[in-house]
Amino acid sequence: MRIVLQRVTSARVVVAGETVGAIDRGWLALLGVAPTDTPADAEWLAEKVAHLRCFEDDDGKMNRSVLDIGGAVLAVSQFTLYGDCSKGRRPSFVGAARPEVAEPLYQAFVDGLRSFGIPVSCGVFGADMLVHLVNDGPVTMVVDSRAG
Repeated sequence: MRIVLQRVTSARVVVAGETVGAIDRGWLALLGVAPTDTPADAEWLAEKVAHLRCFEDDDGKMNRSVLDIGGAVLAVSQFTLYGDCSKGRRPSFVGAARPEVAEPLYQAFVDGLRSFGIPVSCGVFGADMLVHLVNDGPVTMVVDSRAG
C-alpha cells in the first residue's frame, strides 16, 4: 500500500456537488493499493499514520502525531498512486489493485485508524471526487508499506 499524507488545517471531499467527508486539523491521506497488498499492510500503514510525528510541538519541532494533537484523517482512495509513467505518454495502471481487492484493504486501513480512536472521514471509493485542502507547512509525506 502506498499513501501520500498531506498535513492540513482543513480538508474536504465533494462528490456530485455534495461534501461527503471533511476534517479540520490532521492528515489528508491519499491511499493506493497494489494487487499483492494484504490486511497486514493495511494494519502496518494505519499504525504508521497514527503515530507519525509530523505535527509541531510547543517548540515548533515536528514532534507530535495526529493522535497527540487530537487530529483527524480524511482518507481518499487513489489508484493513480500506482500509475507507471516510465513508458510512452499515457500512464499504465496495471500496478494498482482491482476494486474488489482494493476496497476491502482501503476499509481495513480506515478501520485500523479508528481502532486508535482517530476520527476518520472518507471519500467515496471509486467515485470522481473533488478534494479541497489547506496544506499546513506544506508538509507532505509518502509512505509505502513495502518499504517499511
